[in-house]
Amino acid sequence: MLTKDFYFELPEELIAQFPHEKRGNDRLLAINRRTGEYRDMMMADFPSLLCEGDVLVINDSKVRKARVYGISDTGGRVEFLFLEEAPDGSWTVMSGKSKKQRVGKAYAFYSKEDGGSGSPEATGRIAADNGDGTKRFVFDTPVGEDFFLRCGHVPLPPYIKREDTFSDESRYQTVYAEREGSVASPTAGLHYTADMLENIAGKGVEIVHVTLHVGLGTFLPVRSEELEKHKMHFEQYEVSQAAADAVNRAKKEGRRVVCTGTTSVRTLESAFSDAEGRIVPGKRKTDIFIYPGFRFKVVDALLTNFHTPESTLLALVSAFAGRDNILNAYK
Repeated sequence: MLTKDFYFELPEELIAQFPHEKRGNDRLLAINRRTGEYRDMMMADFPSLLCEGDVLVINDSKVRKARVYGISDTGGRVEFLFLEEAPDGSWTVMSGKSKKQRVGKAYAFYSKEDGGSGSPEATGRIAADNGDGTKRFVFDTPVGEDFFLRCGHVPLPPYIKREDTFSDESRYQTVYAEREGSVASPTAGLHYTADMLENIAGKGVEIVHVTLHVGLGTFLPVRSEELEKHKMHFEQYEVSQAAADAVNRAKKEGRRVVCTGTTSVRTLESAFSDAEGRIVPGKRKTDIFIYPGFRFKVVDALLTNFHTPESTLLALVSAFAGRDNILNAYK
């Protein structure tokens, strides 16, 4: 399967650079994946697409202010994206001008208010090159979430061509974000408001939380000519006993499992045990890559955003609804 089979023309002027001033006031395209029929709606209409007894799954991961600028020992300003902390306190990072950021190079990090004129908040160095576009970074003194709050920026996607603003700190989080750890928002959930979720629950829909911390596995672009040769990076997910029980009951009773976003899909399909025929609770890592030909075992319906050309996310929704259906709907 060729990666270029998932190409479509995406005019840059159609990519919104700021969210709508009111959360949830967005357009919605509803697709019947069996017939290919689609209809224009608004996000406010989304609850009408749900039925009593459905299980609505949401990813409660919270975005860390993981984009941090460091001053190198040679005086240059370098952008780092802190992806994941290892048990030993080191971090997997991506860096700007990656080839110039060599093993052993040291950096100092300052608060955003300081800007580099005072004492650094933290110092550290690159300890290893992981060989996959990432590096291992070690701080001289371990840092906590307060470091990212003081020094970090909201890691907006690369197709948002602007710096982050104060409003992004809330608008680039879902209203139910709880568990810090993502370097990009599980964006399908950005369209929910608290009132909408209350309305959905009032219809007899069970809302279930899972967690997948968004990292390279979700947003790294496909660079291989053949789609199947793309290597997904691992991301950490967790399914609680209560969440597993709710989804397993729904499947057993023939009720729909409706996922919010591709991260919820990947979480449930990763947590499903073929041997046991059910979702198994627990905290694990997944590098699942879903593309056409994949057999879905859990998910019955999906709310998702539009995705960029030739991406793993476009491959996933094409696997779920059919490539032709998706590309026709995108047109």
